[in-house]
Parts: sequence; structure tokens; C-alpha cells
Amino acid sequence: NSDYVIFIGGLNKADFQDSEGNDRKSYGLPYNQDHVISALAKANKNLAVVLISGNAVAMPWIKEVPTVVQAWYLGSEAGNSIASILAGDANPSGKLPFTFPVRLEDNSAHQLGEYPGNKEELAADKGKDQKNPINITYNEGIFVGYRWHDTKKIKPLFSFGHGLSYTTFEFGKAKADKTTMSQDDMITFTVSVKNTGKRAGAEVAQLYISDLKSSVERPVKELKGFEKVYLNPGEQKEVTFTIDKTALSFFDVQKHDWVAEPGDFEAQIGNSSDAIKTKVKFTLK
Repeated sequence: NSDYVIFIGGLNKADFQDSEGNDRKSYGLPYNQDHVISALAKANKNLAVVLISGNAVAMPWIKEVPTVVQAWYLGSEAGNSIASILAGDANPSGKLPFTFPVRLEDNSAHQLGEYPGNKEELAADKGKDQKNPINITYNEGIFVGYRWHDTKKIKPLFSFGHGLSYTTFEFGKAKADKTTMSQDDMITFTVSVKNTGKRAGAEVAQLYISDLKSSVERPVKELKGFEKVYLNPGEQKEVTFTIDKTALSFFDVQKHDWVAEPGDFEAQIGNSSDAIKTKVKFTLK
């Protein structure tokens, strides 16, 4: 019969749930929190789930819950800051710094079998000096996080760069100051961002670069810039990104150097890795 229900849960540093130097035992929430959240959602639709963690968790109840706040570890002012967001006194404008996968198997290291490591090595390692841990091969290479999900077309639970607001934003059409750039040149992209809602708020415009044809395997796109813009209701501002060839380069293992291959590229601008709003093509000579 309550007007609202706020569930505060997540992970802690006990049982190696969320600590450095140890792997978590499960991707799911501990202590049967999933069952509690589902039961609360059935009892009252006005439910807000506040997650205290420094990491992603599975959310099998996500379609049952209207609101999720990722609160991280905020320190001594955590209570005041969370209350300000929940009460609407402050407008949230944070963005996820990494991808939340739907399942643990969607994570590149897990899908490629790098966790929990070779069982024979694990057995042989027992009783050895723990200062010399087992070697793990990073077979995913550069395909980590959104680079893996986007390139392999694996839908995330929440994407890199994702973050909602109490207002809404609209992106205009991206423009480039030139269509062709040289190896010693720079190129600038401009896009307008407008607050189309009724609350003042901040949006983060994110620039991704896509190499349309490469001699080596590359992610479908890579983050190369971001800019936070504060806007009042109805206000519009232009955001600019200026890059040089370093934003187009990859590391050539044969030359042992960074290389920017001539060819066609595409600048993609949006507010998360899976929410590209506008694109513009250009050529590197």
C-alpha cells in the first residue's frame, strides 16, 4: 500500500563479491536479492532498485522494474546524493564507463574460455607461492567491452556510455569541416544537442570512429572523444570534436608502430555505443 518502494542492494566486499585481486563467484546478485526484487515488483509497480556496486550484475527482473539507479560506491555523501536523485532535486547525468552484459557468457573473456582458466594449471598451482598467479591469455585482444559487443553484434543489458535523464535530448545532423584530410591534417565534426524536455540537464555527446576498410581486423567503431553539455529546457548548443590521424590509427605489430591507413572512415556521434544518432563519412589520404 506504499506510494513507492525503494530497494537498496547490490554487492559488497565480503565473500569476494566486489574486490580487487579476486574473481566474483557469480554474475548474479548474492543473498537471493533477485527473488526479493521480483516479489517487490509484483507487490508494488512503483519500485526503484538502487544498486550499490562497482561492477555489473545480472538483472533477470529488468522487465519487471521501472527504475534502476546504478549508485556505485559514493563515499560519505552517498545517502544525500542518492536521495537527491530519487526525489528529483538533482537530474542524473552519469554514463556507464563499461558494458553491462546480459549474461556472463556474453563477456569476451568468458565466451573465449579464459575464465576461470585452464583446470590443469589450476590444479598444478595449488600449494604454490600465491605471489606467482596463473598466467591467463587475453585471447580477446582489443575486442574488450563495447568493442566486443558491437563487433560481434551481441546485445548488451546496458551499453557503454548509457545513461538516462529526467529530461530528453535531440541530436542534430553531424557536419565535418572537410571531406578529405591528409596525414598531417586535422578534421572537426560539429553536432547540435538540444534539451527537448522540461528539466535542465546534461547530456554526453560521444564520438566514435569507424574504419570502413582495413587491412587488419578492427572493432566496428572506437570511442575517440566525448563532451558533456549542460542545457536548460529548450536550449541548444553545438558540440565540436577535432581529431588528427592518431584517432584513425591502429598498432601495426610488424612495424611496431601506430599506422593510419589511407581510406574511408565514418564519424559516428550519439549518446551511447548502441545509440548512434548521426554519422558523417570522410577520407584520409
